[in-house]
Amino acid sequence: MHALRKALHNELHARPSLYFDEPAHVFHLAFLGTGTDCEALLQRCCPDVFDPDAAQGITRLDGYPFKWERHAEFFTLTLVLPADHSELTWTSLPQVLAQAVEPYQQQVINAVQVIVRDKAGLDLERYGFKDPCGSSVGGGDAVVWSDFRLTEDGSSRFLFINHRLNAYRQGRMIRRLLEIETYRMMASLALDTAKTLSRQLDAYDRTLVSLSERNVASDGGNAKALLEDIAQLSRQVVGSSVKCRHRFSATQAYAQLVFERLGELRESHVADCQRLGVFIERRFKPTVRYCAATEQRLEHLAESVANLGDLLQARVQVEMEEQNAEILRSLNARAESQIKIQRAVEGLSIIAITYYLLSLFKLIYAGLHTLGAPLSERDGLLALAPLAILILVVVLLRIRKAKEH
Repeated sequence: MHALRKALHNELHARPSLYFDEPAHVFHLAFLGTGTDCEALLQRCCPDVFDPDAAQGITRLDGYPFKWERHAEFFTLTLVLPADHSELTWTSLPQVLAQAVEPYQQQVINAVQVIVRDKAGLDLERYGFKDPCGSSVGGGDAVVWSDFRLTEDGSSRFLFINHRLNAYRQGRMIRRLLEIETYRMMASLALDTAKTLSRQLDAYDRTLVSLSERNVASDGGNAKALLEDIAQLSRQVVGSSVKCRHRFSATQAYAQLVFERLGELRESHVADCQRLGVFIERRFKPTVRYCAATEQRLEHLAESVANLGDLLQARVQVEMEEQNAEILRSLNARAESQIKIQRAVEGLSIIAITYYLLSLFKLIYAGLHTLGAPLSERDGLLALAPLAILILVVVLLRIRKAKEH
């Protein structure tokens, strides 16, 4: 059996829902933080039954159903308080949970309160929604209302009216609503990053335009300074990409989950009200698209900077090749001049050697004539001419051999 067989198979049973009957209050909190923060908070809530190695768990807090989940960037707490119809009004967070999460208030990214009830004696106006959105979900087996406005304590409110759902379907439906809100907030975290990055990209664009104009007007003398400026801009763009890549990727993943959960609600219209899914999509999609457009703009800018750098390097390379070709032509001309000079020197050398040989032979002839040798000038010339020619041939052969070597 593979070592991961059990763990991978049990992923099918991960993220269970809380199953309960109406009427009830459901409180859901999502916190930005690491696993260490989650463990510290759970130690305050349920120290006796908390499993530090688990990714989620269902237990009881002050006797009520309590569920916790640990995700990559955040963790969530969900508490269900059974109620009777006389208590089905908006209320504050239960004291036991409020005290436990008090040190982590600055990390709360989402807070939702859901009232779950049946349709008997329903008075929608008593819940104080302003211009509410409503949807019939689950094929008409339940109705959900909300105005998506934050209360003074920073929470949002949903009214869930059960028509024909059992505890299991109701728990799963409530879970989808809570996930939609939590994933929507996590996806929207990139909005501030995108706005900040957009201002930086404006500055990068202006710098890129300036560098492009310098590249067009450059005569090659300042190519080194221009290349260094392009490299500096490239480092800034890459640095921004590294900082924002994870956030933008997470936004796409969270947004996909939001749209999937909206589809799983199987919404239909309630009277003339706008559906919850339509309200969320119309106001949430621009955020997702803006983040995606900013990420795409950053990628295009990085490509443009790289292309400008490549273009400048190619031009510098061509200029260097032209300079090298000019140097080679100069070396060839110099070599030809040296060959011509060498040939002239060789000719002068042969003339000088010939002159010195003739002078030497003349001295030999004069010495022999003084000693009384019976030689005429004609005989002396005929006798010494072959020797002079032989010496000249030997000298020419030595010169040619030295040149070949």
